[in-house]
This record gives sequence, structure tokens and C-alpha cells, in this order.
Amino acid sequence: MAKSMTIYLRVWRQAGPEAPGRLVDYTVADANEHMSFLELLDVLNEQLIHRGEDPVEFDNDCREGICGSCGVMVGGIAHGPQQRTAVCQLHMRAFKDGDRIVVEPFRAKAFPIVKDLVVDRSAFDRIIAAGGYVSTTTGGAPDANALPVSKEAADEAMDYAACIGCGACVAACPNASASLFTAAKIAHLALLPQGSIEAPQRAVAMVDQMTAEGFGDCSNHAECEAVCPKGISVHGITRMRREYIKAVLR
Repeated sequence: MAKSMTIYLRVWRQAGPEAPGRLVDYTVADANEHMSFLELLDVLNEQLIHRGEDPVEFDNDCREGICGSCGVMVGGIAHGPQQRTAVCQLHMRAFKDGDRIVVEPFRAKAFPIVKDLVVDRSAFDRIIAAGGYVSTTTGGAPDANALPVSKEAADEAMDYAACIGCGACVAACPNASASLFTAAKIAHLALLPQGSIEAPQRAVAMVDQMTAEGFGDCSNHAECEAVCPKGISVHGITRMRREYIKAVLR
């Protein structure tokens, strides 16, 4: 039988990008340990709608830890206290009955607030558009299968490709750096023969776009890796810098 819980929430409410925001206290008395954190917010919103109040806006889509749209700060931690877990997969059994939890949006200059917990992460899309793709002719699937790739390179590339672009790395970084996200997108292509051809121009274009978007620089705090729901390694940032320096020197 599910354990009933009372959870005290302090949620950031902001009507729009230019409106002042504030933290508002709510109580959810009918939570249970099997709920995900987003389901807790669903219950809160049902209560608010029933009272004729505006529901809390928050991003979500797949609710399976795949799409990366659900990121919020839970108790001051991007995606909450459970490591390698997106907030949509964070369950209330990670909390205790009577807990007080502060819920805020990801905060960064490059992630302007849209409403409440929703931020605009289209800066990530523009970084990808700057070079996060392969445009050279690589042939069809049979041709790709004919290219030898070591297991080590394939495994490492897959680890970086696991990035879901949620933005937790930016929210956790004291400099609001997008280095882990950008590095993952550069590294997973640079490690494979199809992507290595354009690696120099890709590194320069994506790093320059990251800077233009207003993200800060990496200062090796590694908070990004600590909160990443996919456990992307900060070693990717080393690879990104190496690719960038090689490209510039050329």
C-alpha cells in the first residue's frame, strides 16, 4: 500500500519574462511515495485549478528521462537529490513525509524565464545549428557499416550522445557555462569517422556560438557532471578544448 505524505512546497511563480517573480508556499496533503515529482506538481495544479487559481507552468513531455524538457531546481539541485535521474523520474520516495521543498526554474542569462518554472532553452538549438551535424557525403547505411570503428571509440561516442540537452549543467555551473552540453555534441561526432572530417570547423563554430549566446566559461568546478542525468563526463570538455585549439592553430 502506498505511503501517504504531506509535502510543503515553495514554488517560484512569475507571470511572464518581464514580470516580477516570487516564491509561493503550497501544501500537497495527498501525495504518496510512488508519485514522480512531476505527478506531485500535477496534483498541486489540480488543487489550484479547483480553487480557480492559475496552475504552475512547467515543461514536460516524455516523462521517461529521454527528452530533457522537464528540468527544474528541486531543493537547490538541478533535477533534485537523486543522481543520474531527470526530475520526471525522481520519485517521492526520495523525500520524507513533511519535507519542505523549494522548486525553482533553471537560472542563467541564456535561459530567460518564460513563465513560472519554464525557461527558454532555444540557445541550445542555435548551438546545434551552428555545427552539431554531419554534412559531408557519408554514403548509405551499408557504407557506414563498412567503416571500422573501435569498440572503445564507439562506446565513448555513445556515452556523449546520451546527452538530452536538459540544461542541468548550465543551471548547476557557477558560471552558467554550457561547456558540458557543447562538448558532448562535439565529442560524439569527432570520435566517429563520419564526423571527424568536419571536426575542426564544427568545434570553432559551436564554441563561438556558445559564447555568443551569453553562457559563461568553464572553470573546472565539475558541478555539471554531478547533476547530469546521463552522467556525461567532464573529460568531454577537455576534448572540446583540444579540438578547438587544433582548429585555431590550423
